[in-house]
Amino acid sequence: MKSFIDVAPASHFPIQNLPFGIFKPANGSARVGVAIGELVLDLAVLEERGHFRVPEFDGRNVFSADSLNSFLALGRPAWRKARAVTQHLLNSETPILRDDAELRARVFHAQKDVTMQLPARIGDYTDFYSSYHHAHNVGTMLRGPDNALMPNWKWLPVAYHGRASSIVVSGTDVRRPHGQTRPPDSAAPVFGASRSFDFELETAFLIGPGNPLGSPIAIDQAAHHIFGLVMMNDWSARDVQAWEYQPLGPFLAKNFCTSISPWVVTLEALEPFRKPLPTQDPEPLPYLRAPDDFTYDIQLEAHLQTRTLTAPHTITRTNFQNLYWSIAQQLAHHTVNGCNLQPGDLLASGTISGATEDSRGCMLELTWRGANPLTLPNGETRKWLEDGDRLTITGWAQADGYRVGFGEVTGQILPAA
Repeated sequence: MKSFIDVAPASHFPIQNLPFGIFKPANGSARVGVAIGELVLDLAVLEERGHFRVPEFDGRNVFSADSLNSFLALGRPAWRKARAVTQHLLNSETPILRDDAELRARVFHAQKDVTMQLPARIGDYTDFYSSYHHAHNVGTMLRGPDNALMPNWKWLPVAYHGRASSIVVSGTDVRRPHGQTRPPDSAAPVFGASRSFDFELETAFLIGPGNPLGSPIAIDQAAHHIFGLVMMNDWSARDVQAWEYQPLGPFLAKNFCTSISPWVVTLEALEPFRKPLPTQDPEPLPYLRAPDDFTYDIQLEAHLQTRTLTAPHTITRTNFQNLYWSIAQQLAHHTVNGCNLQPGDLLASGTISGATEDSRGCMLELTWRGANPLTLPNGETRKWLEDGDRLTITGWAQADGYRVGFGEVTGQILPAA
């Protein structure tokens, strides 16, 4: 498949991808678009022209909205139809857009000229802890290698509920938070700005149709409720976290800011990169088992740029396949007690780390709690992130001749207020 839009081989947004997002042009209101190369295709205009008058949409206009929520609620048949219609219109063999210069001028916007917004109104947000190597590394720091994993870790997808109101779109600056910490040589805590500021390389998925309160989603139905994935950075104040997390888990250390990428890559676009989920030992309980459960081969990277390091430096490379628990298992476990999810809810993976030192997904692991600082190309060192640092997470799945990518999620750290 080839588009009449010129798309570079290294672009994250070929016609095989077509991720959905919310964009605001310089003159106009926010609406739904898809990314193609360096452009945004305005679906609101195409909707107005009648291209989405299909049974799957049941007469509803959803693309002039300033969030994806109404579209998410329609479910997988509508998502697939929207993708098929969009691919057809962008195909090099289809003249509708290709040969209509006036229509092209209305429906295409340069990505550099628009403002991207959060893709959905996120009502609830849950962050899992699903990477074995991350959990094992952190547990080793706290309890030693023989007791690294808590007894429940290989039996269920551990998670905590985060703060939806502080989720921001890529490009939003993040301010260093205040909180209580307890220095190692002090019997009492102190109050001040976090001195152990960290990133967490994660992915997250958006819920489409939800489930009624009291009605779990079976694991073999989970994919029908998952629209697509984004990149995520779960900014963390490790010194605040160390003092506050017992016995109920993260609170102020996590809820001050969480960044996500603006483009949502659909499960249909990721289908060519689907891989079988590796065997889990011990075998999960029946409600977490699916014979065709899956993961994806998605390359993930984090880049650090400082005030004096002008070019971003890659500090870690890992892969989505390093998640022990699948997205289907996460969703099934989340709802097994009858918890009701709603369109636009966000479920995150937790930090994704690999088996090697250069594939660890946060500063906590990369520097081993500050004991082994990173050395950057200009000679600077980092135990933790500093004011002025910019952290960027990106990811893509590579095929023969094209890649399906997520763009990036980036943020710069501002001094504490």
